[in-house]
Amino acid sequence: MSRRSKPDKRVIAPDARFNSTQIQNFINRVVISGKKSTATSLVYGAMDLIEERTKRNPLEVFDQAIKNVAPMMEVKPRRVGGATYQIPMEVPPYRRFALAARWILQAAQARSGKAFSEKLAAELMDAASNTGTAIRKREETHKMAEANRAFSHYRG
Repeated sequence: MSRRSKPDKRVIAPDARFNSTQIQNFINRVVISGKKSTATSLVYGAMDLIEERTKRNPLEVFDQAIKNVAPMMEVKPRRVGGATYQIPMEVPPYRRFALAARWILQAAQARSGKAFSEKLAAELMDAASNTGTAIRKREETHKMAEANRAFSHYRG
C-alpha cells in the first residue's frame, strides 16, 4: 500500500573473527557515537566470557539467544473507523533479528554494575537458556498478540 519505493537492504560483510553476518549486524547495533572499534571489542569480550563460562562455542550460544528472543508475533496499531485496534501480525525474519538484538542490548544495559561486555555476556547466556529480561519482553509481546487475536481479521 505504500506509495514510495523501499530502499534496498544493505549487504553487511561478515565479521573478522567468527565470519558471521549476524555478529557483524549485532556489533553495528552496539555502536555508540561512531565508535565501531570499541563496539567490536565489547562484543568480542562478551564472546570470550561466554566461551570461558559455558565451555561452548560462543557463536552457538549467540544464535540460540537470538532464536529464543526473536518474537513470532507482534501487534501493530491500525485505525478502523475512528477506533485504533492492536492487530496481531507475524514478524518478518529481518525484523525478528532486529527486535531480538535490540531487546538483548536494552536488557544488558539495564543490568546493574560491571563492565558492559560482562553484562552482555550474562544476558546472552540467560537468553540462550530461556531466562532473563529479553525473554520476558518476548513473552509480553506474544501475550499482547494473543490477547488481541479477536482483531486479527482486520489485517491489512
